[in-house]
Amino acid sequence: MPELPEVETVRRYLDSKLPGDRITAVTVDLPRLIKNRTEDAFRRALTDRVFRAADRKGKYLILRLDGPESLMVHLRMTGRLVFQEDESLPDPPYTRIRFSLERGKLTYGDVRTLGDLWIIPSEGKTGISGYDTLGPDAIGDAFTPDYLYRKLKGTSRSVKAVILDQTVVAGVGNIYADEALFLAGIRPSRHADRVTKAESAKLCDAIRSVMLGSIDAGGTTFRDFLDGAGHEGGNVENLRVYGRDGEPCTVCGTEIQLTKIAGRGTRYCPKCQK
Repeated sequence: MPELPEVETVRRYLDSKLPGDRITAVTVDLPRLIKNRTEDAFRRALTDRVFRAADRKGKYLILRLDGPESLMVHLRMTGRLVFQEDESLPDPPYTRIRFSLERGKLTYGDVRTLGDLWIIPSEGKTGISGYDTLGPDAIGDAFTPDYLYRKLKGTSRSVKAVILDQTVVAGVGNIYADEALFLAGIRPSRHADRVTKAESAKLCDAIRSVMLGSIDAGGTTFRDFLDGAGHEGGNVENLRVYGRDGEPCTVCGTEIQLTKIAGRGTRYCPKCQK
């Protein structure tokens, strides 16, 4: 699933291309991806609107428009938003929705068709519970060591389960949870209320570090993720534990272990993480 760095990579590209461009037509090939409007109402809400900005919180991407409503997208497992300056180019594979523009086209593609698109108010609460209940963004100013420590001390859940909880911190998924916990030296299964204040500060810094590092590399592509220009991300080579179960730890040489925590496959080094 695209996590914060992948969505931020897409946001940055679209924010450099879309503002000022007008939607001239909307073609919907798979209406069930639209969650809170009929197909006709979705088209009416977007046609002839002008893009103002691309925003993000957690894994949600918001395309701000010039009217009272805007477009919000969650890519889920395999969603892709790709901008093409030449509208005559073939649509990318698995395109489900097309937005024809004055200066090209924007397509939403989705292999597994699990993504979500909503029309939301341009100001105020969205009315989408998964968005309105998000915790602070993982690379935002409100996500601080003190904040994270308070959240960890209030529960005996595993520390990994806590940082995967989008109401605690928005944007962390399985890849970056494993990577941040490795960088902080914390075993993913440890009870959250047993994490010290100093360790909590290390974990907060580690979450921010792995996120920003991945953004710099264009996100992580194992199979499906493409950025806003249709390119793969380059962060796979920076991963220390995720996808490396059975391989030697890059720090100590111990074999990376695979287990299941909070219902998710979890990789860790039994020597480096306590």
